[in-house]
Amino acid sequence: MTSTHPSTTDPDLFLASASPRRAEILERMGVRFQTVPQAVDEQVLPDETPEVFVFRLALEKARAGWAGLGGHGHVPVLGADTAGVVDDTLLGKPADRDAALGMLEHLSGRTHRVLTAIAMVDGQRELTRLSLSMVTLRHLGTAEREAYWRSGEPIDKAGGYAIQGRGGVFVEQLEGSYSGVMGLPMVETHDLLTEFGIDYQSRWLAEQ
Repeated sequence: MTSTHPSTTDPDLFLASASPRRAEILERMGVRFQTVPQAVDEQVLPDETPEVFVFRLALEKARAGWAGLGGHGHVPVLGADTAGVVDDTLLGKPADRDAALGMLEHLSGRTHRVLTAIAMVDGQRELTRLSLSMVTLRHLGTAEREAYWRSGEPIDKAGGYAIQGRGGVFVEQLEGSYSGVMGLPMVETHDLLTEFGIDYQSRWLAEQ
């Protein structure tokens, strides 16, 4: 299923994601795109490191998006994947209340890594980038974690919190990319757009 965003009759790329946060970041950058959400198996493979895991999923999503277009798209497909990592344990999206509360308790008062890999494919090239950020959460009490779960925000967020939402009040320190923690690092995305010859910035002055 393809979703069209404003000013996308001639898109710069296809986004292989249904994430509203990734769409918001592309819109903020001024990139024209259409979404082609892809469902891939997100099980971690044996002996797979967190870095290899996010790279693999980002590529699988981008490849699936390209294949879904019949391999005849005239613009590339962008895929992305985000995961939190603490004590070498990969934290994806919590499956339920207990998983979300457990993640938040595990992250409370500690520093963890957030990895976001992005991949862009066009049938001829496959390029990737990785964003690494260090995020420290303040201490979170039991009642606060429960209240946050009841807000509904943690359920589809890697690591069980959203830095751009109510979960931002938990973040004591961030070293790295705010947009990367959201799910799509702007600098790395710009790099891939440039590599593929997509001059989205030329429209900035025309839009004034």
